[in-house]
Amino acid sequence: MAKKEKIPRQSMPEQAPEVRRKNFDEVPSGYTPELAVKEAERCLQCKKPACIDGCPVEVDIPGFIGMIKDGNFPGAISKIWERNTLPAVCGRVCPQELQCEGKCLVGKKGDPVAIGNLERFIADYARNSNECELPDVAEPTGKKIAIVGSGPSGLTVAGDLIYKGHEVTIFEAFHKPGGVLVYGIPEFRLPKDIVFAEVEAMESLGVKLECNAVVGRTVSVDELFEQGYDAVFLGVGAGLPRFLNVPGENLIGIFSANEYLTRSNLMKAYRFPEYDTPIIRGKNVITLGAGNVAMDSARTALRLGAESSRIVYRRSRQEVPARAAEVHHAEEEGVEFFFLTAPTKFMGNEKGRLTSMEGLRMELGEPDDSGRRRPIPVEGSEFELECDLAIIAVGAGPNPLLTKSMSDLALNKWEYIIADEATGKTTKKGVWAGGDIVTGSATVILAMGAGRNAADSIHDYLTWGW
Repeated sequence: MAKKEKIPRQSMPEQAPEVRRKNFDEVPSGYTPELAVKEAERCLQCKKPACIDGCPVEVDIPGFIGMIKDGNFPGAISKIWERNTLPAVCGRVCPQELQCEGKCLVGKKGDPVAIGNLERFIADYARNSNECELPDVAEPTGKKIAIVGSGPSGLTVAGDLIYKGHEVTIFEAFHKPGGVLVYGIPEFRLPKDIVFAEVEAMESLGVKLECNAVVGRTVSVDELFEQGYDAVFLGVGAGLPRFLNVPGENLIGIFSANEYLTRSNLMKAYRFPEYDTPIIRGKNVITLGAGNVAMDSARTALRLGAESSRIVYRRSRQEVPARAAEVHHAEEEGVEFFFLTAPTKFMGNEKGRLTSMEGLRMELGEPDDSGRRRPIPVEGSEFELECDLAIIAVGAGPNPLLTKSMSDLALNKWEYIIADEATGKTTKKGVWAGGDIVTGSATVILAMGAGRNAADSIHDYLTWGW
């Protein structure tokens, strides 16, 4: 008998690089039902699925993939919804290669099953069809929870607790919900309508949403308790930009990635003049850093008309923290990479506008505290790069606006909230925290995992007490 031929991993159709670099439409178009079923057939349905261990919210991955294989699409999305309230988001932006797909047995001798692509497919199918109904919520408990921040951790807590019968209100500082999902991630990677659809689904279950509500200014956490809330979850992210502290960094034309992407994404500067949001459209753009935020910034600059868009990173390609897919897409679109290069100063003209950046070549030495080899300057290797726009994407820290208003909330030396890793409990009774405000900048799915743990702990507290 002839040996059965292995099915190759099914690629998602996507826009050609020369086309997509000029628009903000989503790059991949997703699987068709036929491609999804074919990809699902690659799953081995392991008796001890390591992929679930790699998922921070422990989705039954073989379960939903098996249903896709059988054509039971409503069953597949119901299986995901048991553990994940944001599958359309996770299918697009989670680093599956490091998590579920990184542990896939099929990947030991070839390409892993495309778990993220399948999750995206079934979430999109559910949103676009009338065949899938959200699970029923439990009977009302009479308990009220305030969630501060509508990013991935806050939305996860909201979804979990509304299903348990509690009354949930989300307080969001911006005028639109979604947190980093809407202000940080560009339209071509995560369309905003998808995030808003996920939020609207929660509202249909009874979650209340208050935008333009800056907790710590318009209302304090203590006042929320006075208003009758039984528990508070803090999921405000880490949105305070970090800078390089090099000469010339105050020149006109230098942005933090936070501001640059917020103007383009949440405030839709890319749709000028329909949205009259000012943003500098650089001709020669440099982005400092090499994480996902840096890739988003450099690719956004191209779409806003840049003739050249360059990534400058002080380590080598092997240390790049961005997802491999994002680096690949950036390179396809024409982003140039200057590895082992550190900025030393920015130069400008008599009007205070940026004209160039001085860089210094680096070489890698011994590993530092992060486990990566430390960059060491190469003496006398300075060179100049012309630029009229520079985007600083070297990370972000905790915004103190909320935490400084709570004297009885313990913070660590970096001013992140101290919270129990397993439960999200803080040092203040009745208050939980999770996501980037606890861990520092991390991934969407890790923030969701923290939200899941906190939701379980909050439910236990509301049921049994602290």
